[in-house]
This record gives sequence, C-alpha cells and structure tokens, in this order.
Amino acid sequence: MSGVVLHGYWRSSAAYRVRMALNLKGVAYTQINHDLRIGAQRDDAYLAIAPHGLVPALQVDGRVLIESPAILEWIDARWPEPTLLPRDEDDKAIVRSMAALIACDIHPLNNLRILKALKHDFGADQAQIDAWTHRWIGAGFGALEQMIARHGDGFAFGDAPTLADCYLVPQLFNARRSGVDLTPYPALVAAGDKAAALTTVAAARPDVQPDADR
Repeated sequence: MSGVVLHGYWRSSAAYRVRMALNLKGVAYTQINHDLRIGAQRDDAYLAIAPHGLVPALQVDGRVLIESPAILEWIDARWPEPTLLPRDEDDKAIVRSMAALIACDIHPLNNLRILKALKHDFGADQAQIDAWTHRWIGAGFGALEQMIARHGDGFAFGDAPTLADCYLVPQLFNARRSGVDLTPYPALVAAGDKAAALTTVAAARPDVQPDADR
C-alpha cells in the first residue's frame, strides 16, 4: 500500500490527534475507519495490520506505526516543517510533558473500553460513569491550566501550535461532549479554542469525518 493511510474512528481522540498533526503538516492521507462501538478494531483483517486492536494505526509505504504518541513524534520528524516541537530542549520537554499529562493521566481513564468496562463489568450507571469521567478530566485539566497559563502565548505552549495542542483540542472536545464544567480553566479553553479554529485543525474535527454519525 502506497501513500499515507490512517486507520481510525471519527470519535477517537487519539485518531483526532493524528489527523490534526497530518493536517498541520499539510500531509495528504487516506482514511480507513473502524467503528469502535461494534468492535470492528478487533476484526482479524485489522489485527493483521495492528495487533493491539486499537486505533489509530498509520500505514506508510508498507510500514505500520501504532500508538498516537509514537505516530505524532514520527510525523514531526518525517515532515519537519512546520515543527510541532520547540527548538529548545527544555521547551521540548515541557511540551512533551503537557502532551503526556493528557495521554497518560486523562485519556486512558476515559476512553471507550474503560467506560464500557465500568458499565458492564462493575455495574456503574450513567451518573457514576459521568462522575468518573469528570473526576479525571478535572484533575488533569487543573494541572494543565497552570502550565498553559505559564507557558502559553495564544496556544498551549508559545505562539504556534505544538504537540500539546494536538492532545489538548481532542480532549477539550471530549470534555464538552461529557458536560465537564470548564469555567475553572480559562487559559486552557482559550488555547484549545484558538487551535481548534485553525482551518487545518477544524478539518480534523470528529463531526466532519467521513464515518461520522449524520
């Protein structure tokens, strides 16, 4: 398979991150979508491509890359401009820590398979699931608000989009969808909304993807 092929799902925030990065870089790609609600990511044909059975996966000229943090770093190295990481090594570490705060501390606790497990394995009702979601988004956003207030200059870090924004915009989208009160996070919301308003980023929104519910 030639070219760039993104295996994803319209409402996957991890796939959303990758769409953002590819769009910011101006990289053309084809999408193959797998409906997570019906377990399409566990079909044998997809497992032969991505054995972890999750999205996203990126196919490039026969090579398969999995896990959005690795994919995003690879994209930034493969297409260096515009860069998604600052030039300064200390600043790079800060941007990576902001991204990791979402990728490690918020998102894994609130993705679809975890919420399904809470419901089906532990009997949680919707109010309990919502409380769980809000708890962990709020904890992460509280820390990220301070970091953006300290390091942001329009965007999450500095005055141009970085990897931090690629993580922030999808997580902010999910927070709104989940009804999280965002009033305690004005710097975070301002940065996320500014990034989301960019034409390239808006094209990555879940609701404009070809497999989105209409």
